[in-house]
Amino acid sequence: MSTIKIEDIAFVRFRAPDLDRMAGFLEDFGLEIIEQTQERLFARGGGEAPVLHITERGEPGFAGLGLRAESSDDLQALARAEGAAVEPFDAPGGGSVVVLHDPDGHRIEVIAGQQPAEPSPLPAVAPWNSASDHARLGALKRTPVGPSHVIRLGHCVLKVSDFRASERWYKDRFGFITSDEIALTPDLSLGAFLRCDRGDTPTDHHTLFLIQHPNGPGFIHAAFEVADLDDLMAGHDQLKSAGATPEWGVGRHLLGSQVFDYWLDPWGHTLEHWTDGDLLTAADGSRTASLQNIIDVQWGPAPPPTLA
Repeated sequence: MSTIKIEDIAFVRFRAPDLDRMAGFLEDFGLEIIEQTQERLFARGGGEAPVLHITERGEPGFAGLGLRAESSDDLQALARAEGAAVEPFDAPGGGSVVVLHDPDGHRIEVIAGQQPAEPSPLPAVAPWNSASDHARLGALKRTPVGPSHVIRLGHCVLKVSDFRASERWYKDRFGFITSDEIALTPDLSLGAFLRCDRGDTPTDHHTLFLIQHPNGPGFIHAAFEVADLDDLMAGHDQLKSAGATPEWGVGRHLLGSQVFDYWLDPWGHTLEHWTDGDLLTAADGSRTASLQNIIDVQWGPAPPPTLA
């Protein structure tokens, strides 16, 4: 049994020397800047989460991720089990936070009690016509020009130094379930796609992906869900016209099935737009996949050498 069961990922935190430059990129990416000071920058999406991306002024780097507990009681239980303090969460939405560090020193902030934001309206979704189903008749399809409409943060991918140690740490505290374990041999696994345990409630194929990496621990990417495929492609054009650096996409992953589009922020951190991912319940169990399957696509370009 785990200490608690988290219900979702909450936010990612970075450091950057130029908050104005980061703000410009995030707006082109489809996030809304809701608060900016000399030292911190907060951005949200169009869903109920009051903050999805936090940037602190400093040397460029990944500074941690947030997970959302189901209740304040769970947060108290986690604090007691870890000998940690429950403190006010100093960010839009307020609430409380318990700060932990995983076996590689990644900062993990577990929050509860935030005030939800008012969701932003999404672009109208026109039906798709296919060869077998003509659902849109007598109406024209027009996709708005501009950034994607980011709705929420879906997952984060971390490099770890010892997969089994990290897997045990996250599962023991937060109740993650393996969706796909990455097996190098029958007796050696190097990573896993982990999803939240929400019982019969469907949840994303993965909220966290851990991979044991020869270069040691670190950040790989964070992924944000957008409205739909048209919205993702509009965002692709927006980022391209703004001079942002593309990394990989557009394509459809094998594991998780998401349509993806990867971009680099001004300091080389990878942020992903995605849509149409797999949803699983606790009863859907776990599978085994290969190292190659991580970068396999159902359609789309092969990954660049830096990712492959």
